Amino acid sequence: MKIKSGFVLEKIGNGYLAVAVGERAKEFSGLVRMNETGSFLWNIMAERDVSREDLLSAIRAEYEIDEATALSDIDKFVSKLSDNGIID
Repeated sequence: MKIKSGFVLEKIGNGYLAVAVGERAKEFSGLVRMNETGSFLWNIMAERDVSREDLLSAIRAEYEIDEATALSDIDKFVSKLSDNGIID
């Protein structure tokens, strides 16, 4: 999984918004809101192609979270991005 080119993450107040820029904005005109954990996962996915296990390892190294909760959060986040056509 990797963030498609043409999407950027912006910090707005205490939250984050994913928005399309350039040519990608012709295909996607919405916004995707996320919290700090979503931003953390986004930044990993923006850098390189990762697996679910890669994200699990990263989130557990960064936050004190049990595996079941981490996997649930990852799955919800990935589903949100996938539903909006943001990831490959």
